[in-house]
Amino acid sequence: MAYKGKYTPKNYKKYIGNPSKIIYRSLWERKFMKYCDLTPKILKWSSEPLSIPYLCPTDNKWHKYFPDFYMKSRNKDNIIKEYIIEVKPLKQTKAPKKRKRTKNFLYEELTWQKNQAKWKFAEEYCAKNDWIFKILTERELLPYK
Repeated sequence: MAYKGKYTPKNYKKYIGNPSKIIYRSLWERKFMKYCDLTPKILKWSSEPLSIPYLCPTDNKWHKYFPDFYMKSRNKDNIIKEYIIEVKPLKQTKAPKKRKRTKNFLYEELTWQKNQAKWKFAEEYCAKNDWIFKILTERELLPYK
């Protein structure tokens, strides 16, 4: 089941953009928003902050990828790092298992190929900006309340 809604930050000055227009498209995204909002080491954050052009292998055309989050944080060594974060279910971060070529399998395969291209271009974009690209799944988000 997919969940979506508006998130209202408690520390709205940390949010880059209009804090009254923050939309989440899953409970995992909402959980990450809450983490960014309430964690002191997170200095700034935003939702769908930018678009990254990518060449899609399924149609060989250029598209725009809108990563879920930007985050600026201070680590335990007091070093400030910047991140682009994609929140995905663990299942979507792995290639679909080979099975009968059903409509569902073909859709999963195309989605996997598109995501691989998006993430490759995101990693390159981040490297050029001295940022870090991370994909977070329920494994990373589950411990946070």
